[in-house]
Amino acid sequence: MTPLSNDLHQLAEQVGIAREFWDWKGNHTVISRETVVAVLAAMGIEADTDEACRAALEQLEAEAWLRVVKPCTVVEQGHEVTVDVHVPAGTGVEVHLVLENGQVRAGQQLENWTPDREVRGRWRGEATFGFGADLPLGYHRVQIRGVEGEFQASVIVVPTFVGFPERMQDNRVWGYATQLYSLTSKRSWGMGDFQDLADLGTWAGGEQGAGFVLVNPLHAAQPVAPIEPSPYLPASRRFLSPLYIRPEAIPEYVDLDKGATAAIKAARKSVRGDGLSIDRDAIWEAKKAALWTIFQVRRRPARELSFTTFKRRSGAALRDFATWSVLCEHHGVDWRNWPEPLQDPHSEETRDFATSHAERVEFFAWLQWTAQQQLSAAQTATEEAGMALGVLADLAVGVSVSSAETWLMRDVYASGVTVGAPPDQYNQAGQDWGQPPWNPRRLEELAYEPFREMVRAALHRVGGLRIDHIIGLFRLWWVPQGLGPAGGTYVRYDHDATIGILALEAHRAQALVVGEDLGTVEPWVRQYLARRGILGTGVMWWEYDREGNLQAPENWREYSMASVTTHDLPPTVGYLEGGHVELRHELGILTEPLADELAAARGEREMWVARLIEFGVLAPDQAEDPVEVMLALHRYLGLTRAKVLVAALADAVGERRTQNQPGTMNEYPNWRVPLGDATGEVIRLEDIFTAELPTRVAAAIRNH
Repeated sequence: MTPLSNDLHQLAEQVGIAREFWDWKGNHTVISRETVVAVLAAMGIEADTDEACRAALEQLEAEAWLRVVKPCTVVEQGHEVTVDVHVPAGTGVEVHLVLENGQVRAGQQLENWTPDREVRGRWRGEATFGFGADLPLGYHRVQIRGVEGEFQASVIVVPTFVGFPERMQDNRVWGYATQLYSLTSKRSWGMGDFQDLADLGTWAGGEQGAGFVLVNPLHAAQPVAPIEPSPYLPASRRFLSPLYIRPEAIPEYVDLDKGATAAIKAARKSVRGDGLSIDRDAIWEAKKAALWTIFQVRRRPARELSFTTFKRRSGAALRDFATWSVLCEHHGVDWRNWPEPLQDPHSEETRDFATSHAERVEFFAWLQWTAQQQLSAAQTATEEAGMALGVLADLAVGVSVSSAETWLMRDVYASGVTVGAPPDQYNQAGQDWGQPPWNPRRLEELAYEPFREMVRAALHRVGGLRIDHIIGLFRLWWVPQGLGPAGGTYVRYDHDATIGILALEAHRAQALVVGEDLGTVEPWVRQYLARRGILGTGVMWWEYDREGNLQAPENWREYSMASVTTHDLPPTVGYLEGGHVELRHELGILTEPLADELAAARGEREMWVARLIEFGVLAPDQAEDPVEVMLALHRYLGLTRAKVLVAALADAVGERRTQNQPGTMNEYPNWRVPLGDATGEVIRLEDIFTAELPTRVAAAIRNH
């Protein structure tokens, strides 16, 4: 392996690229020069030769002095706010801070003994200005006026601590987790929708005493087939998926004539499915036609005003997303294969296309308004049912490489790399998730506005947010094309900025924030999240202490969301029966002999049964009953210190099948399994309301 030169090492250090790491076995791994050069290129920095590397280093140093002010400064509330300003040496400058509320505060020049520096033949000076430690929370703007003109930058003052929203009153809360698409009802279109979410919340809050419903990411998917089934590989994280709209719940539906309503009812019945797999493509084609019919109904004035307000507040982003949606209908879902002029969202040809297809663009904007209204109605239903939080949304770690976001913000995403994970005990070849990462340098230049808008949208009219792979706000494993996951490296992000903005938006939304911090995590990261009042995640099967023993209940983190299982494992009864081992064997992805894996699974089960009996949550004569053991595991959850407890709805109905089998694509119907009962038959939402097992699960998790 060719070693890194000193210049390349320094360059990588300056932009946050790791040159080494310790793998899952504790081995020290050195990152190759090829990887570092490829990652730099993905950031827009050429460093493939020694000369290019030195030039890049000089450019970075010059940029710091040639730019008048850093694009964005993020400061925790109560800390002194200062900015450094660079101007021609010996010249004066005026600096003011315009607060979010419009008030203006003059900057006070502070001592700064940094010597003037000659940069590209010109002498530059540095001055520091302070604005005090009493600034209010919010997005403020620093204004600078000097001999070179006027300049602006962002100053963001964020909460130090998020914690629990007021309506929780610092109480423990529990709720159900479900993959919404899998939850079908007698009136849904072959998959769960926003109306089903509202009805589930009404039952869970009113009858079961639950405080929230945690759902999968509801992000927008492709508007035409083939629709990506994974909710964690969306087309946009800022917009919602219209797949979850219930057409009959739209007010204008009642104004349709009998022929139109009959056609819509027939379309719904045609996509009810076979109970084996959810066919999103067929469902969306039928539902989209129905929605187009309803869209053309004249809206009453107040409804039209509401739609107009939504469009105005959503701005150009909504119009551009709607334009992308229509372009997909004409040219396919991968914008990289479109005619070249249309690959640019700001080209004249793209603007002409939007104009000539104005009604269809309006339709896709209307879909977003309708989806948002129905999600808001679901949140209202949970609140009226007495839930402390209501809907907990889920934010995916990224988007697909051919997504609307990469089309709209191509310069914000790094090119030639995707996100994944290094080799570990579960995936010894590593993982490539196929998602392009945000370029941290570009994010800073934009004062994190794309991130701000995404988080704000995700928190709109919900009670909280789960951040999938929250470690991605600290560092991501970048995989250069052609090198494979093992040939990647970590790239760091400014976590003070991203976590700070997340804290500010959560504070304003009065929402709970949970970070999925499973897997390989640097210990200080969990400490940092705890200091900022962001909950971590605890899954019972993976909670061990440093000696490899089961974690004692009193040692579970208080600031965590604790559950027995997760969507990447079978429901608990299936797991107890070794379903995860059998399935991986059938799919040919076991890394060890079947007998050994089954023996390990039995050993784990026996260890847990002994623990449950020891703590008095399982009677010894029930040790062989998987349902009773599942209930005892939920009682054990209640013994932990975790303030937020989760029961999988799949556990509450006796389901055994997993929703997702990591390491597979089409070998298993990932993200397409409709929710079933203990017999494997599809169970409708209405039947869940009267089933016995959900009541037992609720009692188990609620009474400890």
